[in-house]
Amino acid sequence: MKIGNKEFDTAKHTYIMGILNVTPDSFSDGGKWNGYEAAMRHAEELLEGGTDILDIGGESTRPGHQQITSEEEITRTAPVIEAVKKNFDVPVSIDTYKSEVAEAALQAGADLVNDIWGFQYDEKMAGLVKKYDAACCLMHNKNEAVYKDLYAELQKCVDTAKAAGIEDDRIMLDPGVGFGKTYEMNLDVMKHLDLFNGLGYPMLLGTSRKSMIGLTLDLPVTEREEGTLVTTVMAVQSHYGFVRVHDAEKNRRAIKMTEVILARE
Repeated sequence: MKIGNKEFDTAKHTYIMGILNVTPDSFSDGGKWNGYEAAMRHAEELLEGGTDILDIGGESTRPGHQQITSEEEITRTAPVIEAVKKNFDVPVSIDTYKSEVAEAALQAGADLVNDIWGFQYDEKMAGLVKKYDAACCLMHNKNEAVYKDLYAELQKCVDTAKAAGIEDDRIMLDPGVGFGKTYEMNLDVMKHLDLFNGLGYPMLLGTSRKSMIGLTLDLPVTEREEGTLVTTVMAVQSHYGFVRVHDAEKNRRAIKMTEVILARE
């Protein structure tokens, strides 16, 4: 898969998408990196820890989050994207489902649009990604935890991308753990990670510090790293191309250990 000027050999390796939230209310680290200087320091820490892609988000997508205007989201994210691209040689992803925000981010230098609604929220998004020849991550999501066939619904996201002319090597998919699903549904997705490889695209798993882990282990968000690492190991075992995480260094070590045992590299 090609993202920016980098090629990702997802058949042989699981790569790290490091989370950089420039939001005051993210469920995990809200306000911690909400500011230019703090964001740049954390970007450097993530890259030193082994991050392969920086995922920058300006609006929290936690359950019950407060939607903000596109203008505010752009103000939070565009300057950070511009600075990261100027100072570091790393592909940058914009975590947004709004085409106005995505376009501002792509103009600022972003290489990938990480859409938590898989092109199903904003009808302009797919065409915009094609216009800029950007990569995309399409996630499964629902307003309510009601669906019959998650596989088919992810395929619908792919169909939208293909209809817009987006090339296969620009698409990755995310089964959407923690979005539009009950606790039991999230566990079921984890149990059947291999299934989604049948769609034929690199898969991303985003479980870092999520409520599925907190509910299972009865732990607050600040103590969910071990649970996250377990899910990362499962992603490697299932030949997922990417994991989206808060702690790059620990997950990089877990990936390396798992890949060596499986002789994946």
